[in-house]
Amino acid sequence: MITSIKNEKVKNWKKLHRRKERLKTNTFLIDGIHLIQEALNSNWVIQELIVVEGYEIPNDAKDIPVEYVSENVLKEISQTQTPQGIIAVVEMNNTNVQGANELVILLDSLQDPGNMGTIIRTADAAGVDAVILGEGCVDLYNDKVIRATQGSLFHIPIYTATLEQEIHKLQTQGFTILATALHDAVDYTEVRNQNKVGLILGNEGAGVTSSLLDIANQRINIPIYGKAESLNVGIAAGILMYHLKK
Repeated sequence: MITSIKNEKVKNWKKLHRRKERLKTNTFLIDGIHLIQEALNSNWVIQELIVVEGYEIPNDAKDIPVEYVSENVLKEISQTQTPQGIIAVVEMNNTNVQGANELVILLDSLQDPGNMGTIIRTADAAGVDAVILGEGCVDLYNDKVIRATQGSLFHIPIYTATLEQEIHKLQTQGFTILATALHDAVDYTEVRNQNKVGLILGNEGAGVTSSLLDIANQRINIPIYGKAESLNVGIAAGILMYHLKK
């Protein structure tokens, strides 16, 4: 059992709190049995389990290498206030979208981890085919993003790309690209019966980049009936995704 936070393995696990190290090793941490079970059910590769003594490992994880650690070491590695006793080192699943897709979400410079996680979770629930992350987005494997997805990270294809290139590619495949905008936009309820749709959601403060607005097929918005300046992007995403799936 590892009992010292100065142990070399502990130092390496802690390095995975940083994006640079996650990219270097192509791995990331997940905390708690729910996320680990979701990863197992979705056939993501778990390299290693980090477990406190006495924790009962699920049967479907018995073949995964286990490193036992003391509670103080687990707390050092965990990024939650109340660790559940088990953490996993998971390989990134560098997927790309293939096949017949009908609804794709494109995120433009989304910065808030909670918003990104919520959008991914909602996209999973709404039956979205893929989520594409543009440059400037918060890291998909950020701990707060992962927790906000509640495991949906493992259920839906998600990948990073240059959005302008992806938009042009989708348009050649027959997609109509919709972009959320506050001005020069139509009410989202006027958009109906689209077979293939790509929906661009923008940065929390700045919205969708003007260069992307210019190449979108249509700009849409959600009416504001009260005095709020705008809707939270996660809430807006949910409204639009469910509408477009009708």
